[in-house]
This record gives sequence, C-alpha cells and structure tokens, in this order.
Amino acid sequence: MRCPFCNGANTRVIDSRPSEENNSIRRRRQCENCERRFTTYERVETIPMMVIKRDGTRELFDRNKILNGIVKSCNKRNISLKQMEAIVDDIENIIFNSLQTEVKSTQIGELVMEKLKEIDEVAYVRFASVYRQFKDINTFMDELKKLLNENKNNDI
Repeated sequence: MRCPFCNGANTRVIDSRPSEENNSIRRRRQCENCERRFTTYERVETIPMMVIKRDGTRELFDRNKILNGIVKSCNKRNISLKQMEAIVDDIENIIFNSLQTEVKSTQIGELVMEKLKEIDEVAYVRFASVYRQFKDINTFMDELKKLLNENKNNDI
C-alpha cells in the first residue's frame, strides 16, 4: 500500500477492525517514511452471477428464490429450515465455485432436485412436478416410476 501523502511504498498496519456495516475491514496505517497516518478499507470483491431463464432473459442470482421453491416443496415435511438453507448453501457454492458469470436456471433446478432427492422423496417429487411442468398424470407417474426403480436398484 502506497502512502497517499508522500507516495512511499512502506506502510504498516497499526489497527484493524470490522467496519460498522460489517462488510469490510477498516485498517489504520502509518507510513514508514513520513509517519503520517491514513485509513483504508478492504472489501471482498464479488462478481455478480447472472441466471439465464428458460425464455432467454437474464436476471441476477437470488438465493431466496431457490429457498422459496424448496420451502414450498418441503411444506408439511419433516425437514428443518436449517436443512433447507444448507441445500441452498451447497447449490450456491457449486455455482460460484464454477467461476462462471452466468448459469442456466435449468442447471439450478437440476441441482435442487438432486439435493431434495437425497433428503426427502416427497419434496423431490413436489419440486419436480413444478420444475418439469408435468402436463398430465402420466408424466407424473413416469417420474414416480423412475424414483421407484432407483430405490429398487439401491436396495439390491
């Protein structure tokens, strides 16, 4: 960090603390050359994640949309809000760790279904019925048959 007064390259941190908003670190520095003090703020730089919807439109990633869909799917199921938030955290980590700036909504939907299938099959089917837009009872039954076959194969 260069001194804003003398442009000296040698400065040292004499105090660090979180800012009032708790979204940055406030650092008090002193220049080794002119001995003047100044304050800097260190913030995490985030890259906005865009979601590409089915119709091709783009919108900012919103974890609350994922959580709301999961909450609706888990209605009256024995799944805690903590478990639901953990699913969203996992999905968010997968997406942000991909280092992409855009993600398709279909990819998010598939991740949600994968996570729900692991913890509650009824919540999975509920989510899948909305996400996959089942048109009739036959499509719904096809999904249930797939689930039953997977369970049968896992029992073997």
